[in-house]
Amino acid sequence: MSMPAPLAPYASRPEESRGRLHPEEESASRSAFQRDRDRIIHSTAFRRLQYKTQVFVYHEGDHYRTRLTHSLEVAQIARSISRALGLNEDLAEALALAHDLGHTPFGHAGEDALAAAMKPYGGFGHNDQTLRILTRLERRYAGFDGLNLTWETLEGTVKHNGPVAPPLPSTIGDYVARHDLELGSWPGAEAQVAAMSDDIAYNNHDLDDGLRAGLFALRDLGDLPLVGPILAEVARRHSGIDDARLIHESIRRLIDRMASDLIAESRRRLEAARARSAGEIRALGAPVAAFSETFGREARALRDFLFERMYRHYRVNRMASKARRVVQELFQLLLAEPECLPTEWRQQAQGAGTPATARLVADYIAGMTDRFALDEHRRLYDRYAPT
Repeated sequence: MSMPAPLAPYASRPEESRGRLHPEEESASRSAFQRDRDRIIHSTAFRRLQYKTQVFVYHEGDHYRTRLTHSLEVAQIARSISRALGLNEDLAEALALAHDLGHTPFGHAGEDALAAAMKPYGGFGHNDQTLRILTRLERRYAGFDGLNLTWETLEGTVKHNGPVAPPLPSTIGDYVARHDLELGSWPGAEAQVAAMSDDIAYNNHDLDDGLRAGLFALRDLGDLPLVGPILAEVARRHSGIDDARLIHESIRRLIDRMASDLIAESRRRLEAARARSAGEIRALGAPVAAFSETFGREARALRDFLFERMYRHYRVNRMASKARRVVQELFQLLLAEPECLPTEWRQQAQGAGTPATARLVADYIAGMTDRFALDEHRRLYDRYAPT
C-alpha cells in the first residue's frame, strides 16, 4: 500500500485554514478538512443523492449512475490525482463529495425547469443551491445552520469551475458579504482537480451508461478519437473478449489515461508557476489543473459525441420532457397553494405567490429525490392517490 506523499508547497494545509464562519474547537483526531468531508457524508442532502439521477430517471434501471455513485467516483479520482500532485487529498475528497448536493431531481432537465419557474423570483442554479444547503438548509447542529465548513471547502465548492463574476446568485452574494470567498480568483489546486475529476467521471460513465442503455453501440465508437484506439487495443490484447468485459476494460483504461494526462499537464504547469503556497495558486490568474492541448481536444470530441448521441436521444428527451412537467407542475401548485406543503415547510411560507414562498418551494423541490418527486406529483395531481 502506497503512503501519502508529503504535501507540496502549494497544497492547502488544514492548520493554515482561514477557518469557519462560526469558530469551533479543532478536533484532536481529525484535520479541519477531514471534518468537512465527514459532515458532508453525514448530511441529509448527501444521502438523497442515492435517488437523484444524472441522465436516467431512477426507475429506468438499477445499473445506471446516480448522483451518489457519481460523487463517490469523482472523489476516488480526485484523491488519486491529488496524491500524485502532492495536494491535500482530504480537501479534494470533500469538494468532490459536495459538488452535486444542489442538484434537483431528474438531472439537468429538473434544474432547467426549476430555473425557468424561479426566473421571476431571483433564479435558481445548482451551484448557488449547493452553498444554500451547506450554509443554511442543513439544520443538524446546535450552534449554527448549515455545516459550518472551512473557508477552503466553501471557496472550492463555489468556484470549482473558476472565478464567479457578477451578478451573483442570491445565496452566494449574501454569504460572501459575511465571509469573503474571493470570487474573482481561481480556487486552490484541490478544487481545480476535483472539477477536472468530475469531467473525467461523467464522460466515461455516461459512455458506459449510454452503451448499457442501447443509445449507441460499440461499432459507433470506432472512429472516435481516444476511445476507438483503446477499444481496438483491448480487443487485440484479449482476443474473443465479450462486449461487457471489453467495455469495462476500455473505460478503465480511458479513465487512467485521462488521469495520467491531467497529472502530467498539471505537474508541468505547477512547475512553471513555481508557486510556494496555495495563495500563490489563487493569484496566478489561470488554472493549473488541465488536460494537455491535444488530449483536451480528444476529450471534447467524446463530450460532443455524448451530447449528440446520448443527451439528445429521443428516449432521453422523452424522460426530460416528463421530468420538466413534473417539476413545473409541482412548483405552480405549491406556490399558488402553500397550504399543501408539509407542515414544517408550510409554517415557513409567507403567502401564496410571494418571492419568499417561491424560494421556499424551490428549496423543497430541489431537495427531492426522483422517486419522491414522482410520488409527490401523484399525491397532488391524481385524485385517487392517497395524500
